[in-house]
Amino acid sequence: MTRNRAGVVAVLSGALVAVGSQPALAQSTASSSTEEAIWGLNFELLAVAIPITILVEAILFYTVWRFRSSNVEEAKPTKENRRLEITWTVATAIVLLFVGIGAYGVLAQDDVSGQGEADMEVQVFAERYAWSYEYPEQNVSSSDQLVIPVNQTVKLNITSKDWLHAFHVPELGLKSDAFPAQSNYLVTTPQETGTYQVYCAEYCGAGHSLMMSEVNVTTQERYESWLASQQAE
Repeated sequence: MTRNRAGVVAVLSGALVAVGSQPALAQSTASSSTEEAIWGLNFELLAVAIPITILVEAILFYTVWRFRSSNVEEAKPTKENRRLEITWTVATAIVLLFVGIGAYGVLAQDDVSGQGEADMEVQVFAERYAWSYEYPEQNVSSSDQLVIPVNQTVKLNITSKDWLHAFHVPELGLKSDAFPAQSNYLVTTPQETGTYQVYCAEYCGAGHSLMMSEVNVTTQERYESWLASQQAE
């Protein structure tokens, strides 16, 4: 491989890495505070991962070209290089420290840990093969959709009536296991109105793929109107 070809391959590899990261980088707006925190962490990790990947690939291609069989008469054993070993050990430790601090900073946030205060609470019940929701403060229940107001912090108390399930709303960055006789908590603030799909993310039987529901994020006025209609039934 000539030097020009090696350079072209290295450039193309870097381009492929950049193109491959576009789906993640394209996520510019978040539908909830939880999703915003998670995507912020993804961007930080990509900012570290992409340069490291390009550097490693460049070193790999250079090594293949520099020590190709036509350029080296006889292979020589690698000598110990303590300075190099210390350098890459320290560099790896710095990268891991950065990842650990960044991840902890996100996972410890109230909107991710589920420990924060909320404007309202909703009980989420899973059972084969459906979801149901109860609003204890408003004495309202719903079996077809979870309705919550935009820009209001909501705490979801998630449990199961019969089996192992997992409450998952990808577009809002929400996911939590649902266990019988145990409650798990999610805290989030939806930032955009719309309808978001709810899935069960834990295989629970023959009807698992059909265990879906919806989260309807609406304005405060429409939310109050919906509550009034539910209470009138």
